[in-house]
Amino acid sequence: MSGDQRPLLVVLLGSALLVTVAVHVSLVPRYVPNEPFSGGLALVAGWVSYALVFYSIGRLQADPQELPTMRFADIGIALFLISLLLALALDAVGVPLESIVGPYVLPASGVYAGLALIGWSIGHRTAAINEIAR
Repeated sequence: MSGDQRPLLVVLLGSALLVTVAVHVSLVPRYVPNEPFSGGLALVAGWVSYALVFYSIGRLQADPQELPTMRFADIGIALFLISLLLALALDAVGVPLESIVGPYVLPASGVYAGLALIGWSIGHRTAAINEIAR
């Protein structure tokens, strides 16, 4: 990675981290239990910023010699989707999110682990493609 891109990636990392914390601390608790549409928008905004954090980490840590595979992104996508389906299944059988939080910990952890794998893998691959294009 060239030296002129590293400061921009550090700025992306810092701003995405701040947005992730701000969304998850202020917006998600306010909207998720009461307003499904606004809560969904807040979750998607938080998920995108969270994936951007790991994208920039993947770009900063990358020192590729060859084009990496996207296996970790595939695993992340699968983990993300399975976790969402598990959370929806819990909701469909009548486990309320507001009163019983425990069963939702596993799907929530899977969603965030999947997003981290997706973001990191895409950042790592992007750094490799930029290195090859040079």
